[in-house]
Amino acid sequence: MWAFQSPKTTLLPSHATFLPRPSLKPPICSIALNPTASTADNNKLIQSLCKQGNLTQALKLLSHEPNPTQHTYELLLLSCSHQNSLLDAQRVHRHLLENGFDQDPFLATKLINMYSFLDSIDNARKVFDKTQNRTIYVYNALFRALSLAGHGEEVLNMYRGMNSIGIPSDRFTYTYVLKACVASEFLVSLLNKGKEIHAHILRHGYDGYVHIMTTLVDMYAKFGCVSNASCVFNQMPVKNVVSWSAMIACYAKNGKAFEALELFRELMLESQDLCPNSVTMVSVLQACAALAALEQGRLIHGYILRKGLDSILPVISALVTMYARCGKLELGQRVFDQMDKRDVVSWNSLISSYGVHGFGKKAIGIFEEMTYNGVEPSPISFVSVLGACSHAGLVDEGKMLFKSMHVAHGICPSVEHYACMVDLLGRANRLEEAAKIIENMRIEPGPKVWGSLLGSCRIHCNVELAERASIRLFDLEPTNAGNYVLLADIYAEAGMWDEVKRVKKLLEARGLQKVPGRSWIEVKRKIYSFVSVDEVNPQMEQLHALLVKLSMELKEEGYVPQTKVVLYDLKAAEKERIVLGHSEKLAVAFGLINSSKGEVIRITKSLRLCEDCHSFTKFISKFANKEILVRDVNRFHHFRDGVCSCGDYW
Repeated sequence: MWAFQSPKTTLLPSHATFLPRPSLKPPICSIALNPTASTADNNKLIQSLCKQGNLTQALKLLSHEPNPTQHTYELLLLSCSHQNSLLDAQRVHRHLLENGFDQDPFLATKLINMYSFLDSIDNARKVFDKTQNRTIYVYNALFRALSLAGHGEEVLNMYRGMNSIGIPSDRFTYTYVLKACVASEFLVSLLNKGKEIHAHILRHGYDGYVHIMTTLVDMYAKFGCVSNASCVFNQMPVKNVVSWSAMIACYAKNGKAFEALELFRELMLESQDLCPNSVTMVSVLQACAALAALEQGRLIHGYILRKGLDSILPVISALVTMYARCGKLELGQRVFDQMDKRDVVSWNSLISSYGVHGFGKKAIGIFEEMTYNGVEPSPISFVSVLGACSHAGLVDEGKMLFKSMHVAHGICPSVEHYACMVDLLGRANRLEEAAKIIENMRIEPGPKVWGSLLGSCRIHCNVELAERASIRLFDLEPTNAGNYVLLADIYAEAGMWDEVKRVKKLLEARGLQKVPGRSWIEVKRKIYSFVSVDEVNPQMEQLHALLVKLSMELKEEGYVPQTKVVLYDLKAAEKERIVLGHSEKLAVAFGLINSSKGEVIRITKSLRLCEDCHSFTKFISKFANKEILVRDVNRFHHFRDGVCSCGDYW
């Protein structure tokens, strides 16, 4: 029973009649074909219904139309995609075949596009296989469908066959086959295919098409070939905002955050007619996060607000991450709290943010809040929350979450999830249990899993397991110098100097070099970079002198240099000199000289923070009364009053 009160009630006589309220929408009624109308009129009626989104009625009328046109079928197929209806799609397909359009190459492309949209790649293949007149447009349609479905190698094999029968590529073909190179796993063989396609593009004069060259930049970027991508970008005669965004993203995602910000600065200064879009801003924010460049990030945030990009979810999620990675977790939380809408990416950003700061239980709480709010976790959600458990040493909680992936959420663990579990158990010195997980994996472990085990062996100096892991890694990643260095570190800590020499000889024989650690610090909105052997900075002599002075004073306070990280059998004094030149110490000294009183020193390091730098920075924070934030490759270290937020667990 409905009841409401009105300020004025008008009583109507009992004999009063009510006229029906006019409808705001036209009534849905059955439409029948006019038997006296022409075929052209009937086709137009079906086409009109498709454009209105009334697929059901259009299909009813189709069954009575003896001569549907090509355009009618085109709109019906498009309408099936819009309605996301595979059953209707197959019905239209059957009708199309019965009416003699089975060899129409134009409709074949539309059928392939439709089945691709409906995630029915097998049906798309069947259309292609049964089409005898395969034009370049039919090939392009299937190339696109297969690339989107992750069947890159199949595309490249078909492309080779297409070339062998003399069908010339067009500008769309090159875009699709380049995307196919990165649609599957990033194999070296597919990179070589990409380089061959690059040669085809140059040979056939397609290097003037901006979208082809931008796709080429993106292809090289995804293989980590930054120099190749940069070369293509620099030689482009015309660049649009997508081209600039692709190159900035290439730098940001391949450990070249400094270069990403420099290129963005160049875009803003030299290309005033181009306006960065949301994709550009996400990459720029990722670069700021990688360098802990808080002031740069704040400037970018202001630009985002001025340009009205603050309503775009990927941009806001990147802002959450940026503030957290710059040590301002509370600002990241504030941005998240002010979001009108949140998707799983937004939640993942916040979970990961608390994780890298060591707040594992808080990260788990946010994960649970996300699921309570009806947001289904993605595979990345579990990578984030398992990583948070690893940094906080929450082994039992991590094991329960890992089990819930398949049981509660129907997600099969990937290599990344197993790597998180190995890291979680390994850090907690449960190395045999970690090794057992690897043995029981139903998928190939790969370098990420074995790398997690080797990293854990480095923390706990487990030589036996380290050797097992390194054998697999040397086979899987023969050119990754970091694996050789980790094994040498473990041998050095165990005092096995002959083995250290053997690994170093192996490193030299394969033409590999240890990548020196690099640290970044932002001072007065400028970013400065330091490496252990850096002699470029004009203040270098002053920095070394300060570090020597501080080291002597800190020893009186109880500081003992941790020289086990030096891979040379040298005297103690020489080892101390080497560890004193580590990039993170240089950045700390630079921060002490160039920062004002009360200002937080923020540093980012490309490698794991070594034991000596960790101990040294703890003493500095107390001795100099400075708050120091250091983010290494794994997590945040918040030094204050001689204590680190990691609790010496990293």
